[in-house]
Amino acid sequence: MIVPPNGYTAMSPPSTPKEWMQYLYGKLPAPNSPERIYSRYYEGEQQKLAFSQARFKSAFADVFEQWRDNFCAMIVDSTNERLHVDSFRLPDSPGTDKDAREFWQRSSMDAFSNSVHLDALIQGTSYVLVWADRNGDPTITPVSGEQMAVQYKAGSLTELEAAARFYMDSWGRQIATLWTETYVYEIPVGETDWDKGQVARNPLGLVPVVPFANRARLLGASFSDLANVIPIQDAINKTLMDALTASEFAAFPQRWVTGLEIQEDENGTPIEPFQVAVDKLLQAEDPGAKFGSFSPADLSNYAALVSLLLQHMAAVSRTPHHYFLVNSGSAPSGESLISAEAGLVAKVRERMLHFGEAWEKVLRLCFAVKRDKRQSAYGMETVWKDPEYRTEAQHIDALLKLKQLNVPEEQLWSDAGYSAAQIVSFREMRKEDAKAAAEVQKLGPQPETTAAGPKPPQGNAGNVNRKLHEK
Repeated sequence: MIVPPNGYTAMSPPSTPKEWMQYLYGKLPAPNSPERIYSRYYEGEQQKLAFSQARFKSAFADVFEQWRDNFCAMIVDSTNERLHVDSFRLPDSPGTDKDAREFWQRSSMDAFSNSVHLDALIQGTSYVLVWADRNGDPTITPVSGEQMAVQYKAGSLTELEAAARFYMDSWGRQIATLWTETYVYEIPVGETDWDKGQVARNPLGLVPVVPFANRARLLGASFSDLANVIPIQDAINKTLMDALTASEFAAFPQRWVTGLEIQEDENGTPIEPFQVAVDKLLQAEDPGAKFGSFSPADLSNYAALVSLLLQHMAAVSRTPHHYFLVNSGSAPSGESLISAEAGLVAKVRERMLHFGEAWEKVLRLCFAVKRDKRQSAYGMETVWKDPEYRTEAQHIDALLKLKQLNVPEEQLWSDAGYSAAQIVSFREMRKEDAKAAAEVQKLGPQPETTAAGPKPPQGNAGNVNRKLHEK
């Protein structure tokens, strides 16, 4: 863990790079902060073995040590798997922007954009850093919320005053960098004294960091999708642990015997008359002795309670019930499937609204690195893939109806799920098809012509046209 030299108490805005770094470092999540706890729940490492009694914990803790029944990952993944950025569109340019797609592909954001969304859904906030490489081309770098801290300008919800990144490389060396609108303060690799940083001018004039806030609010920090789910997850773990403990006791039915004289040792302690086991037969000489067994434990109450808790979890997280298999294990189909997933689709579209705005800022920073006028393209739009799952027949039928409204073909291709690169290929294919059709037309029979023009039609059906032509 990086420990800042001395401390900084923010009684007033920082005035030196070192004060800025100390202040921003203090905003990073602590080891036991909610952000770290959310991550552990997502990874299934925070399962609590909650037993009804302490003696059960001492008896079964080792037995169920590797037990997992974690729904937190499924809730987050159900949203994240529908968040796919396809391309970016400028209102003054036809189609999608080729340069923006080039920036996107060069930084491998087809894959890493998924990680940015995932961390934001889990921890509440993730970040993206945009900076120039050695060739002067923009590079997009995703950064975890555990390594980056930012400070907004007073009274602003969008403009950053400063940002700092703190992390350790694969060799265990500390690396820290501070960005403001006017300068960049970089600590040499492996240096622990933050007074020995180097100041350089910020050529962008902007803080090159974009926060991705999940469920952003006007007041208060961003919100994790697991904040309201974790208490229910703990209750499910507790109930299932009770069920497993009961099943362990009920695995071998308890037997009873009456009419048997109880023997005692020299201390007056009753002696167990039988060594009960699966392969043992119980017998007694007393004809009045009777044997029997207790009824097996009924675990259906535990199953009913877990099912109820899963329904509450589905309602809180807006996850369809069939994801939890609480409807007798059968998934809905057709119109019922669309209705069941309406809440999840609405939640995904809300995330698209905020994440899309953040990605547009990222692309504008890329154009700022290239000194391109599109750095002020505030009309840029993020094109997302359709988050709603439908059958292929339903989808294509809806697109054919849109074509009747004269919707352009390129828009229909995009709505069909084809990427921007595929649509560019479609344009070239259409050109090649047109050329091939023209070549075929040249090879076919040609209409007869005369000096006055095309020869008039022959036969009785063309008599009138022929007379008119002669006149």
